[in-house]
Amino acid sequence: MKSHDGDIIQNISERSHVLKKTGDLTPLFDKIGDSNIVMLGEASHGTHEYYTWRAYISKKLITEKKFNFIAVEGDWPDCYEVNRFVKNYPGSGDTIRDVLQKYDRWPTWMWANWEISALAEWLKNYNDQLEEGKKIGFYGLDVYSLWESMEAILNYLKKTDPASVEIALEAYRCFEPHKGDEGQRYARALQFVPDTCEEEVVGLLKQIRERSKLYDTDPENIFNVEQNALVAVNAENYYRSMLRGDEHSWNVRDTHMSDTLARLMQLHGADAKGIVWEHNTHIGDARATDMFREGLINIGELARKNENYQVFLTGFGSYEGTVIAGKKWGAKMEVMDVPPARDASWEYYLHQVGNDDKLLLMDEFHDSYLAENYLGHRAIGVVYNPAYEKYGNYVPSILPQRYDAFIYLDKTEALKALHLNPDSHKIPETYPFGV
Repeated sequence: MKSHDGDIIQNISERSHVLKKTGDLTPLFDKIGDSNIVMLGEASHGTHEYYTWRAYISKKLITEKKFNFIAVEGDWPDCYEVNRFVKNYPGSGDTIRDVLQKYDRWPTWMWANWEISALAEWLKNYNDQLEEGKKIGFYGLDVYSLWESMEAILNYLKKTDPASVEIALEAYRCFEPHKGDEGQRYARALQFVPDTCEEEVVGLLKQIRERSKLYDTDPENIFNVEQNALVAVNAENYYRSMLRGDEHSWNVRDTHMSDTLARLMQLHGADAKGIVWEHNTHIGDARATDMFREGLINIGELARKNENYQVFLTGFGSYEGTVIAGKKWGAKMEVMDVPPARDASWEYYLHQVGNDDKLLLMDEFHDSYLAENYLGHRAIGVVYNPAYEKYGNYVPSILPQRYDAFIYLDKTEALKALHLNPDSHKIPETYPFGV
C-alpha cells in the first residue's frame, strides 16, 4: 500500500454520498442552486449509464430549475434536426429514429442510440405543453460539420436569398478539391500550396450577417444559417491549425464550442440557462489536469472564466464494465470489456471504499490531500483498446479542482446503439484521447 492510500480511502469513505436511487442526488441539485450553466461529463462516449443519469439530471433541471436547452458534443446540422423534432417544427420527421438516421459520421453511436431516442421523445412530449418560444432546445456545439454546414447554407440561400448563393458557391468550390476525408486533405494540401479558403468562408459569414434582416422572421432559422457559416469559418481554422500541432486544433475546437454556447445563451435571453453534455476531457477544468502544461484549454475552463456564468461542472466515471468503441478510426463499433481501473487512480480508490455508486461534492474535499494532488482519472475515447489500459487512458487530475461534483458508478455497461452504418470517409480528427 502506498503511503497516502489510507488517507485517500478514509477521505473518500467519510465524504462521499452513496447513490442507490435517483433521489440520492438531492445534495447535487442543492449544490447546483442558481447556476445558469450545468455541464455533465462522461468518461466515455459509449456507456449507457452516463447517458441515462445525465438524462435524469437534465429533466430535473428543465422541469424544476427552468433550464432552456441541452447542448452536446455533436455536429450542429444533425443536432439541429433533433431540435426541430423535439419542438415539432413542420416537416421535422415522424419518429426520432428517422431523425437519428442523419447521424452518419463515425462514431455514429455517440448520438444515434436508444438513450438519446428516449430523451428526445421526452423532450418532444414536454415541449408539447409549452408555448412557442419557450420550448426546450437540443443543439450541437462541435466544429466538424464543414460539408454538411456548407450544404445547409446553400440549400437555405437558394430558397431565401438567391442573390447570396454565388458567394456561398465560391466558398464551396474552394473546399471542393479537398472533399472526401472531412478536412484532413485540406490540411495536408496547405503544407505544399498555402492557399487557404479562409477569405471565402469569412466573406460568406459577413454576407449572411449583413443580409439576415432579409430572411424570414423565425429567429431559429436565422440563427441556424449563421451558425452553419460560423462552423465553416471555424472548421477551416481547425483544419488549418492541424499543421501547428494537436494543441492548436484542440483549442480552436473548444473555443468554437464555448463561443457557440455563448451564442445559445444570448439566443435564449437574459435569464437563459443551459445544460452541456460533453466528455470529461472537455467539461472538466483543464487547469486541474496535465492538459494545462501542454497548453490546452477546454470549454469547462472557459465557462468558469466567463463572468456572465454561474457554472457547475459534474464529471462521471466508473470502475469496470463494458463500452462501445472502435479499435481504430473508422472501425466497426464493438462492445468491449472495460477492465478494473488502474491502481492508484481515482476510480481505483473509489472502488476500494466499496462497490456502491457514489456522489462526491468537491467543496467537501477542500481540506484533504485530494484537493492538491494529481491522481489518474480514466478517459476512454471513441478509439479504445482495453489491452492498453496500463499505458494510457488516464488523465492526471485534481478532481476537487476539476469538477464541482463527481458521480462514480462502480459497474457500467455499453449503451444501446442504433445499428447505423457509419460513413468511413467522415472521420473527425481529434485529440489523441479520441474525445
